[in-house]
Amino acid sequence: MNKELVIVFVKNIKLGKVKTRLAKTIGNQAAFEVYKALVKVTELATEHLEIPIRVYFSDAIVDTKWEKAHKAVQKGKDLGERMQNAFLKGFEDGYNRIVLIGSDLPDISATHIKNGLEALEHSEVVFGPAEDGGYYLIGMSKMNTKVFENKPWSQSHLLTETLSELKHNNTTFSTLEVLNDIDTFEDLEASDFYKNSIELQYKIKQLND
Repeated sequence: MNKELVIVFVKNIKLGKVKTRLAKTIGNQAAFEVYKALVKVTELATEHLEIPIRVYFSDAIVDTKWEKAHKAVQKGKDLGERMQNAFLKGFEDGYNRIVLIGSDLPDISATHIKNGLEALEHSEVVFGPAEDGGYYLIGMSKMNTKVFENKPWSQSHLLTETLSELKHNNTTFSTLEVLNDIDTFEDLEASDFYKNSIELQYKIKQLND
């Protein structure tokens, strides 16, 4: 029997600590409001999944978020080690198809998560590519620590380098639809997430007038 698990990585929503590139343009308070809205999008994408969810916070557990999910704090010296530890725990606990997503994607939906899990029926690894060269989703049907070791985190060649290594090691993989995350004000302005949120537009305008 297949045991599926969804892992969500969340940065604790702290002023001056989230969306720092975006904050350089619109200020810390406005970047804080954007990230808060993006976390809400991620909550909505996962709330009706009939799959166990584990939420890993960057610094401290927040009880008001994902009320029914198992919660923990990320452990590791860099992003790769933190993700690796979360996957290891999932496999140790008997899950055999695991996907992990971040919490800053305006277009993430339950469908992307389900597609990732389905891809693991025939692939050892799955990625949801991000437009900036990284990925918004990673999934595995068995543990593969190489995916997380010595990688150029936050660099535009992260996914290319990771896929090249998987090919070299004859590891089967799939890729999903490309999505864009919000790193800059240009990203924000171009997103339907922002265009359709009058409330968020108003907040940012008020903060920057």
